[in-house]
Amino acid sequence: MDRVLSTYRLQMRGDCFTFADAENVLDYLDALGVSHLYLSPILTAAQGSTHGYDVTDPTTVAHALGGPDGLARLSAAAKARGMGLVVDIVPNHVGVDSPAQNAWWWDVLTHGRESRYAPYFDIDWDLDPDHRIVLPVLGSDDDVADLVVDRSGDEPVLRLGDLAYPIAPGTAGQDATGAQVHDRQGYRLTGWRNGICGYRRFFSITSLAGLRQEDRAVFEATHAEVGRWVADGLVDGVRIDHPDGLSDPAGYLAWLRDLLGDDAWIVIEKILAVDEPLDLSLPVAGTTGYDALRETGGVFLDPAGEAPLTDLYESTGVVYASTPAEARRLKARAVTDTLGSELARLHRTVTGATGVDHPQLPNAIAALLSHIGVYRSDYPSLSLVLPVAVEETVAERPDLAEALAILCTAVTMNRETSVRLQQLCGASTAKSMEDCLFYRDARLVSLNEVGNEPEKFGVSTAEFHQRADARARLWPSAMTALTTHDTKRGEDVRARIGVLSQVPALWAQYVEAWLERTSPPDSGTAMFLLQNVFGVWPVDGTVTPELRERLHGYAEKAIREAALHTTWNDPDETFESAVHRWLDTVLDGPVGAELTRLLEQLDRHARSDSLGQKLVTLTAPGVPDVYQGTELWEDSLVDPDNRRPVDYAERRAALEAATHPKIRVVREALHLRRERPDAFLSGDYRPVLAGGAAAQHVLAFTRGAEVLTAVTRHSVGLTESGWGDTTLPLPAGEWTDRIGGGRFSGSVPVSELFADLPVALLERTNG
Repeated sequence: MDRVLSTYRLQMRGDCFTFADAENVLDYLDALGVSHLYLSPILTAAQGSTHGYDVTDPTTVAHALGGPDGLARLSAAAKARGMGLVVDIVPNHVGVDSPAQNAWWWDVLTHGRESRYAPYFDIDWDLDPDHRIVLPVLGSDDDVADLVVDRSGDEPVLRLGDLAYPIAPGTAGQDATGAQVHDRQGYRLTGWRNGICGYRRFFSITSLAGLRQEDRAVFEATHAEVGRWVADGLVDGVRIDHPDGLSDPAGYLAWLRDLLGDDAWIVIEKILAVDEPLDLSLPVAGTTGYDALRETGGVFLDPAGEAPLTDLYESTGVVYASTPAEARRLKARAVTDTLGSELARLHRTVTGATGVDHPQLPNAIAALLSHIGVYRSDYPSLSLVLPVAVEETVAERPDLAEALAILCTAVTMNRETSVRLQQLCGASTAKSMEDCLFYRDARLVSLNEVGNEPEKFGVSTAEFHQRADARARLWPSAMTALTTHDTKRGEDVRARIGVLSQVPALWAQYVEAWLERTSPPDSGTAMFLLQNVFGVWPVDGTVTPELRERLHGYAEKAIREAALHTTWNDPDETFESAVHRWLDTVLDGPVGAELTRLLEQLDRHARSDSLGQKLVTLTAPGVPDVYQGTELWEDSLVDPDNRRPVDYAERRAALEAATHPKIRVVREALHLRRERPDAFLSGDYRPVLAGGAAAQHVLAFTRGAEVLTAVTRHSVGLTESGWGDTTLPLPAGEWTDRIGGGRFSGSVPVSELFADLPVALLERTNG
């Protein structure tokens, strides 16, 4: 395998970006300096899927993308340029929203436990008294009466509108009603509002059914095609989606390493807590970079903004110090409410393992999980997390001690109990944090990101250097990222919002006036949305119809995820309409004009931070990923907004002109990685400390003995004072700035180093 030096994430879509489209931009990506194309899932997914994570056939490459021939052509074209492919794969679940599209699922529904594919799925056969699979797909249980037997195809099916389900052989009956035929099947259709589901889901998404990768036959069936890609030299590595959802992530990764070989680059979507290490025993190159995203973005936040921004948010009636307690409450509620079906299954597992039941078991499980701050705690390096959480829970709730003793006994003596507890922990963390709290916390929304803990305000340079050094020593080939398909806001949007930490008083002045003037339906919601509007506000103040639609779509998603006044399951039309009216008032009235004036003051500082965090990501320890289109300024919000098609004609022109600062940074950093790979993949990491009055505004480090990165931080504070006598002592030798072209040696005045741009990428060119 050619070493993976950098990746460029492409969102493959059958409707607008296929293998052929990727092949057509290879020359551009090669000129940009990219080492490997990093493709979103390419196995056959649900028809019309724009993301590919709802795989319906793990054995075939998606025809909509170009099929196996298209993949082979793309791989060959990449290799001809000295480039390679990395592919995102999804082992945890498959799409079952339309059963007819998933042959394995259709067979299980047809033949029940007798299906050869029944062991492939994590099905709760004991949930129904008749051991049928419970499918929560109906508006209500009464809809069963409206089922009809459709005999228009090759085989009869049960149909209700667009829903179609198979009929077991010999059970249709010529005169039977749809409801009667339904009662003879190996599945039971039920109302989704009942909150029960007969199979492990991906979090709470019933259209994604969990696979039993702990079964070797399942692993081999679902990875035969992936193994072929690597064996045939089509791809050089894989990204593993959500391994924490599996029964045994470590065991799965060991099998995967054996299948793909020692040379394959394997990175895992492992969301680490701030104080959680990645287990060194895992046979992977590292994570997909949410941890690095937090560190890189955080080092540009000004800690001086924490107190005033907290005060501003607390003016809405929130007590920010209670955020950790609120997080625990939300996690416990996610366990008992959103994931109640999974909780009930775990409860039955505990009682089955111990022979003992207790009325407080559900509450004990929920309380215990609320004290676990990681996605799952059964990795060897986290062996003390669970006992500490038990101690904290008993101290907080002595009345749960007996139930917790029963639970822990089951965990110790029964593997299924342990596994289901861990799987429930990860799902509840995601549903309570990523999908709820991150849409409520309005202190500084750029902190509300996967891998972040919003109550931790930024990252000091000392912390940054320590974490970067650890990555260089332990995980030098881990992926690092600034934007992903899962980020709540794109990198430049977060950078602009982050500038508010440098001007909290100014922001508070504007926000207080805007809230008074526009009378929002809820001040906390308005404070949250205003930051996002600021993050994407056009510099010229022109709100296009497309931007208006995007912001309204984002607002709807945000308020439903927050679940304070409206939810996905029970939308409050009155509140939602009020939010949309208020948002139009913001976009069309004086607030919009004032946003434009505010940007006149702050945009250059946002650009400075955008360039700084980009260069740091591209040169700090790890293998950097450039998310599609982010080589220029971008304004994406949460999915599906961040899957919009990319204008590559614009980017080709920008690369050729070489005047756009961001694409210059990306091009030079990626090409330097190609030219000096050892400096980045195996070179050490050493901080370089500036001296002088503005030294705290510089972040600098070397890679190996050949490369030095220096960037500006907290640039607002430099507006009046400037750099003054601040200098950066360079290591011995002569150094040339790859971006600006300057030549330096010795102790360099920072004002000279940053004369062209607020960043510098120095290469040792002599001595």
